[in-house]
Amino acid sequence: MKKPFAKTTLAAVGFLLVIAVHAQQKYILEPDRVFDGEQLHSGWVVVVTGDKITAAGVPSQLNLPPEATTLKLPGCTLLPGLIEGHSHLLLHPYNETPWDDQVLKESDALRVARATVHAEKTLRAGFTTTRDLGSEGAGYADVGLKQAINQNIIPGPRMLVAGRAIVATGSYGPKGFDTDFTVMLGAEQADGPNLIQVVRDQIGKGADIVKVYADYRWGLKEEAQPTFSVEELKLVVETAKSSGRPVVAHAVTAEGMRRAAVAGVETIEHGDNGTPEVFRLMKEKGIALCPTLAAGASIAQYRGWKKDSQPEPERLVQKRQTFQEALKAGVVICAGGDVGVFAHGQNAYELELMVAYGMNPLEVLRSATSVNAKVFHLDKEVGRIKENLKADILVVKGDPSKNISDLRQVKWVMKDGVLYE
Repeated sequence: MKKPFAKTTLAAVGFLLVIAVHAQQKYILEPDRVFDGEQLHSGWVVVVTGDKITAAGVPSQLNLPPEATTLKLPGCTLLPGLIEGHSHLLLHPYNETPWDDQVLKESDALRVARATVHAEKTLRAGFTTTRDLGSEGAGYADVGLKQAINQNIIPGPRMLVAGRAIVATGSYGPKGFDTDFTVMLGAEQADGPNLIQVVRDQIGKGADIVKVYADYRWGLKEEAQPTFSVEELKLVVETAKSSGRPVVAHAVTAEGMRRAAVAGVETIEHGDNGTPEVFRLMKEKGIALCPTLAAGASIAQYRGWKKDSQPEPERLVQKRQTFQEALKAGVVICAGGDVGVFAHGQNAYELELMVAYGMNPLEVLRSATSVNAKVFHLDKEVGRIKENLKADILVVKGDPSKNISDLRQVKWVMKDGVLYE
């Protein structure tokens, strides 16, 4: 029993030593091209000192440190570490275990153990930051996961966490049980003035973001219908804003989206049935859309759709149309796939679908880097290859500005100046 434990301990110590060594390194990175979060550049180098980018540009215009380690990266593109806009590290794909069973039957300990693996897979896929929008029945385990990453106990992306999402009483699940039986929900119920207390409580327990469900499948025929009133949503926004925290809204109906937009949320998640009028309102108010295209496509495949041989289901045809309406209206698009519905580490699937649904690859790269950083209030830390920002860097083979799937050809990832090969 002792030998495996000793090996594990040595491995953990070795990992931490690697972190300590790499964190003090100076690197000169020489790829074929650099995407700086806005534009693509040929002939650039990037200098990293410790956990910061200290220079980027044409070598002849830079003061390159002679003691730095030079890493030549032929055939490669260097980008800012990608930012996942909508994840659930405490979930795993629904074709493995249905959502109800994950919430009701899997212990928090089991779910956290899985999440540590999900965190590392996310990082090694090139996503050095993630916005995790709800623990889905695991309480504040996402707060603890974030702390473990920040303390270098486990490898993973830097995290923004929402803790327990907020739902209107009676609207959320799991459902279908005897009404005399109290079922553990995947979120926290609140209504009316009580929303103020719940928002404050979530903030006190470590939430960086407040997430509300502006609609849900609680209609007469289990169709999606709005949940909170505009006044209730405004209470949430006002309370969260007083602490400097944003509110994001799950919304798939046009009316749910409209109410959330009027209330002043910062992003709307999904937006499946958005209309030109709603998208114009979002554009006017500066509210971003996180479309989560990959979640819908994945669920369709779990239900039997064969994407390579069958036409798109009507739901996906509509999703494609509404996504294009959002683009036409000039709505800011965040890159976020609702990963957890599909496999962690496969985050690039969302970016591939954004291109397939009508975005230019360069615009998609911007969404996953500088745009997400700005929308999530992280642009003074990450999202660009720029002096004094964090050394969060992805190197891939090929050129994702021409072929977005080249993002899957990860050579190595750097977070806070630490290399993960």
